Amino acid sequence: MNRIKYLSVSVVVVAAAVVTSLLAGCKKPVAVEGTTTIPALEGRLLSLRVYSGGDMVALDSSRVIHGRFSFNVPADSVVMASLFLGDESVMPVVLDGGTVTISLGEDENRVSGTALNDSLYAFIRQKREIDAQLSELPHRESQMILEGLDHDEILAQLNSEAAVLGAQSDALVTKFIKAHMNDILGPGVFMIATSSFPYPYLTPQIEEIITLASDEFKANAYVQDFVRMARENAEKESDKSLGE
Repeated sequence: MNRIKYLSVSVVVVAAAVVTSLLAGCKKPVAVEGTTTIPALEGRLLSLRVYSGGDMVALDSSRVIHGRFSFNVPADSVVMASLFLGDESVMPVVLDGGTVTISLGEDENRVSGTALNDSLYAFIRQKREIDAQLSELPHRESQMILEGLDHDEILAQLNSEAAVLGAQSDALVTKFIKAHMNDILGPGVFMIATSSFPYPYLTPQIEEIITLASDEFKANAYVQDFVRMARENAEKESDKSLGE
């Protein structure tokens, strides 16, 4: 039976799953210093993990004491990791040398201190702003109904706004990935962008990215697996349609 193929990387780890091997030969330590203003995190154990060999591998762990935590991790290449609370991925962290600073707050989590982290979180802030406008549309619909406006006109207006915001979001993601084809951020954001897919499949946006991708981007293990499975799934769907 032809079955749809799924990537084994789950949504919660997708922001971290960029590299396939880190631990061999690691020499240079990267200092990661963190603070939190969230009382519920006091005493909780955090870990910094990377995707390696099909699993999430912990590089280091740290317990939150007086709102502070820290990691010292070996890395002889630039990698994207993920901060975990228990088995839940909290946020992506790029390990690219120097001291990385993590801040966990009630309203926002952010990473700073290195150029790649600054670029990643500038992108994340822009993406969140668009997402916040999209998430506000249902509330606006309810308000407009209460104001007695025609429902068909409401839907026409809000659907138009949603289409504009969706196009802005796609353009932001595509532009960022294209700008970072040859560093860790390109594949990392590609995975974040595809993490909500029920299974790997090719959209016009993904097709555009792959068509214009650099050799380095296409050599990334996740990108290769996603594209291969997406094409295999497309063939299976095509065969299924022909057989009906």
